[in-house]
Amino acid sequence: MLDPLPAWIPSFAHLRRLAQSPKHHLVDPALAARLVGATFESLVKGQPESITPKDGTFLGALFESLAVQTVRVLADACDATVSHFRLLDGRQEIDMIVQRPDFRVLAIEVKFSQQVRPDDVTSLNWLEAQIPGRVLDKVILNTSDRAYRRKDGVAVVPLALLGL
Repeated sequence: MLDPLPAWIPSFAHLRRLAQSPKHHLVDPALAARLVGATFESLVKGQPESITPKDGTFLGALFESLAVQTVRVLADACDATVSHFRLLDGRQEIDMIVQRPDFRVLAIEVKFSQQVRPDDVTSLNWLEAQIPGRVLDKVILNTSDRAYRRKDGVAVVPLALLGL
C-alpha cells in the first residue's frame, strides 16, 4: 500500500543537513480512501471526525499521493527520477524533485488548494538560488481550474491538466 519516495541527495551541490529518509505515499489513494471507509462527507466536509480531521489533512495526503503517482509515471517516460527534498531542521522542504540524467531538476510543490500563497513558493525559490542553472522550472501543482505563471517565475498547474 505504501510507496517510498526517496530523499534527493544531489551529487553536484553542496547542500548541507539533508534529510535522507524516504517519504511514504499511497500506491493507490482511491483504494486507501475506500479501505478506511471514507465517504464524500468524511473527505470533503470533515465528517465524521473519526476518519478525517476538519482541516482536510487526509484528503490533502491523498491528493499529494496522487500527484506523486502521476509525476512518477511521466518522469519515468523521460528517464528521470523523482525524489523529495527536506533539510533536517525542516526549514526548507519540496514535495518532489524530478531529476533528469543531466542532473537538471524540476522542483514541484503540491498544494491541496486553489490559491497559491506567497509562502508556498519560498522553498522553490530558495532551491533555485542554491543551485543556479540547475533548476529547469519551479511548479506548484494544485486544485485550481487554470494554469498560469507567477511574476516570480513559478508555474501554477492544476493536477488535472497532467491527466493520465
